[in-house]
Amino acid sequence: MEHDCWTTTEAALTQDLSEDLQHAWERLRQAAVSFGDQRIYASHKSIMFSRQSCYFFVRPKRKFLELCLFLGRELKSPQVRRVDRASKSKIVHIIQITHRDEVEAPVTDWLREAYELSGALASKASAKSKPASRTNPKPKALRRS
Repeated sequence: MEHDCWTTTEAALTQDLSEDLQHAWERLRQAAVSFGDQRIYASHKSIMFSRQSCYFFVRPKRKFLELCLFLGRELKSPQVRRVDRASKSKIVHIIQITHRDEVEAPVTDWLREAYELSGALASKASAKSKPASRTNPKPKALRRS
């Protein structure tokens, strides 16, 4: 199949997965959809799950699904292959999923935590961007810089 990043779809990224990985993918997607409102879209070689910003994404590989989820804390767990700081408030965790049975607690708990963190960070950011109201603002001509 010829690569075209403008028309990449979930189906295109998951069509060549083994049956076990197909089932794992379906379970992962199902779990994420159950959390609530979000946007799910394919981008390059990944399938992104996003509220205001991405809270996790999946890179379908030949032998596993590479799950990359963003949390506000570092997980210490045998499932976590790698941990990197993604930003001041987010830490990315890389997890390899090879079977549907792996898409259960604690992985689904971590996905929900990432979903909730994404919402909390978005509302925190929108609160910061709102200008503070002043009860008695000085006229422009009298303000000092």
